Amino acid sequence: MSAEFPRTSVPSVAKPFRFQWEEAQECFVLLYPEGMVKLNPAAGEILKRCDGERTVGEIISELEEQFAVPDLADDVLEFFVEADGKGWIAT
Repeated sequence: MSAEFPRTSVPSVAKPFRFQWEEAQECFVLLYPEGMVKLNPAAGEILKRCDGERTVGEIISELEEQFAVPDLADDVLEFFVEADGKGWIAT
């Protein structure tokens, strides 16, 4: 079952979040005034591509190509639904 999130959306990290690599945590994180969200490797790879220039469809294609894994769409779209619900991304 495919998650519902428009592939034509052009996501970026929402304010007040700041996306960065955190050396002490050895992972990508989202920083915000009240704290920090540690991201798993997959979430970090997706969010680092949310630059306000790539569409969701382009992000999916790029991830499938980079990691040589076909059919990542459902997982990536599910992440976008969750991230959108948490306010992490703006479209």
